[in-house]
Amino acid sequence: MSRTPVIGILGGGQLGRMLQEQAALLGIELVVLDETNCPVRQINQNEKHVAGSFRDPEKIRELARRCDVLTVEIEHINTDVLEEIATTGVEIGGKMKKVPVHPSWETLRLIQDKYLQKEHFQRAGIPVAPQMVVNAGESMSNSLQEASNAFGLPFMLKARKESYDGRGNFKITSPEDFETAVNTMGKFSLYAEKFLPFRKELAVMVIRTESEEGETKSLYAYPTVETIHEDSVCTKVFYPPRHVSNEICEAAKDVASNVVRTLKGRGVFAVEMFLLENDELVVNEVAPRPHNSGHFTIESVPSMSQYKAQLYSILDIIPSSIKLQPRVSSAMMINILGGAQEDSHHSLVDLTYSIYRDSMDIFLHLYGKSSKPGRKIGHITVTSHAPDSNLEELAAPLIKEADRIRQDRIEMKSTQLRPNTIESPSQFPRATSTSSRDPKSPLVVVTMGSDSDLPVLKGAFEILEHFRVPYDFTITSAHRTPQRMSELAKSAAGRGIKVLIAAAGGAAALPGMLASETTVPVIGVPVKATHLDGYDSLLSIVQMPRGCPVATVGINNSTNAAILAVRILGTHDLLYRQALADYIEQMGEEVEAKATKLQDIGWKAYLSK
Repeated sequence: MSRTPVIGILGGGQLGRMLQEQAALLGIELVVLDETNCPVRQINQNEKHVAGSFRDPEKIRELARRCDVLTVEIEHINTDVLEEIATTGVEIGGKMKKVPVHPSWETLRLIQDKYLQKEHFQRAGIPVAPQMVVNAGESMSNSLQEASNAFGLPFMLKARKESYDGRGNFKITSPEDFETAVNTMGKFSLYAEKFLPFRKELAVMVIRTESEEGETKSLYAYPTVETIHEDSVCTKVFYPPRHVSNEICEAAKDVASNVVRTLKGRGVFAVEMFLLENDELVVNEVAPRPHNSGHFTIESVPSMSQYKAQLYSILDIIPSSIKLQPRVSSAMMINILGGAQEDSHHSLVDLTYSIYRDSMDIFLHLYGKSSKPGRKIGHITVTSHAPDSNLEELAAPLIKEADRIRQDRIEMKSTQLRPNTIESPSQFPRATSTSSRDPKSPLVVVTMGSDSDLPVLKGAFEILEHFRVPYDFTITSAHRTPQRMSELAKSAAGRGIKVLIAAAGGAAALPGMLASETTVPVIGVPVKATHLDGYDSLLSIVQMPRGCPVATVGINNSTNAAILAVRILGTHDLLYRQALADYIEQMGEEVEAKATKLQDIGWKAYLSK
């Protein structure tokens, strides 16, 4: 091999970062498509880096022009573009250049749809849980009843696409759950799955290489590990699995190898499965990339960690003599997850420096990611060479601290959901036991020039309630009650108000007058009055003189005003920042669900609904 091919990665998060760390040791060049300051970019200053979203087709094509082979850090990728790049190619200087994609775009497309993924495995004789498609729309309740009749209760309702770390899963325990399921999950493409009580969750990483014709050339399975999931996220991994026989561990490796044999492309694959009470193994899902359950291999199998294996298999230079037996007798991985506060994980990180045991080694990995509640921002691997060592006991302080951070995170969420019971004037939305309205200590105050503006502000109230923002509302007219308006403006900062939202129509002086008498950010909502369709209001609010800014949203768009208010709060409050990030992600999932539905039923059926 005269020149090592350049590998392009779609996605530059923690998995890409660890891949880059390994590539640097091997002299392999990686080029990444992701945001400018993504975790990979922090340690890779390659000038070929493509800044942007790995969901952007043109950015993907640009990455393909700069590398010899493509791989992925996350499977939720535009496979149509990858198919085009691999089969037709990208244009460079008037010529078409085909770029191989590993794992194959066909595998990625299959894995993206969890229902089709399991149908594929079932046809190959691989054990999976019984499942059935759930209809959307008005017939969804009937589908849920059919699933209940077929599988009994409880059963699992799952999104077919864009679901990971427990997202997109809903457990149906009784017929009373049907309505909630329709309301919360009805916008997704869904399937129902029989609930299988299990005693362990196991995982096996498998290396796959293939010939130029796409046929399986070799499969190499790492040892079986036990994974612990809490709050739908993997928190710990144990090698070897606790209280699981060698026979079951070997059987799990065989099942995983059979799974990966049915797929296409080179690389490492994670096969997650359930160990049932009768010792039967059932495949849960597959990740076509390096995985949480394989992090322990960095220290435990240094001659061929999952990251080295990913690079070597893509380049088709895996030696036939490789051995994947760990060099340690036991290993444990603890995920570092963001806590209730931005610095909550510091105590856990500090412990890794202070704990010393003769029979235990501790390895700290931080990903260069900002901390958000529940976000994976690093991991700790603990290993031992002593055959009779008990890592759970040796690493008890680390486990205890990780559990404490989790408990604080749970309590924080519980506090967020505690209701405030407050009386409200009858002309405003009636406060209920779940309202976040707080006249005594609001963070946001919504005001309007007239009660006729109230319907326009409905969207703002709904957003503030959604994000549990303490808020209040009032009427202040810049022209009819200037003193009342001035009092609101001048007292805002002292009352702890962080944002003022002001709606006005016509001359629309209210937002600007408020802004002239307060240091608190003011967001103006132009109201469409009877004349000029609201353009007069818009221009009045947006055309403030220099030195007296008002953030101005679209005509009647109070929803955006409230979302902007939450963004402002999020600059200093991690909880609002995370809640907004989840909201943005949910909007993306809704678009994906609509796109899937449109593709599934066609435009005529879509419009008829």
